[in-house]
Amino acid sequence: MKKIIFSIVLCCALIGCKNSEENQETVKTSTGNEELAYARFGDDVDTEAAIDANTMANQYAQLKPGDTITTSFTTTVNSVCKMKGCWMNLEIPGDEDVSVKFKDYGFFVPKDIEGKQVVVEGKAFLKEVSVKDQQHFAEDAGKSAQEIAAITEPKQELAFLANGVLLKQ
Repeated sequence: MKKIIFSIVLCCALIGCKNSEENQETVKTSTGNEELAYARFGDDVDTEAAIDANTMANQYAQLKPGDTITTSFTTTVNSVCKMKGCWMNLEIPGDEDVSVKFKDYGFFVPKDIEGKQVVVEGKAFLKEVSVKDQQHFAEDAGKSAQEIAAITEPKQELAFLANGVLLKQ
């Protein structure tokens, strides 16, 4: 009986996990006279409704803990999970990045997209991150043992739960 249950759980996990290659689709959009190509991960993203990183920074400045904003914005990827592409940090003006995770862990992004342009769509909010989680993310990002050990206090961060991501080609 244990073997049957284990087999069912394993099959569900394998079917439910999608890597970035399986979920990738090329999307073309037009802005004025220019046509842009994107690789899509997750749900469709409305590029016409996307705001720029400066406007997004202003919206984050207005948020209080517990608030959420449904939006899409365009920016640059500063870092990405080196283990499997299961999170990324995005650039916005100011002292910190936006920490992005993916809805229902349903898709990942490529692990080599630092410096590339993306459009993300989902929910923006503020989040408190524990020391343990910060250390885990630092390890995933390839930080040194010394950098990981220097993390000793929880922090509030700019967070984003993405339904979809477009990676500019």
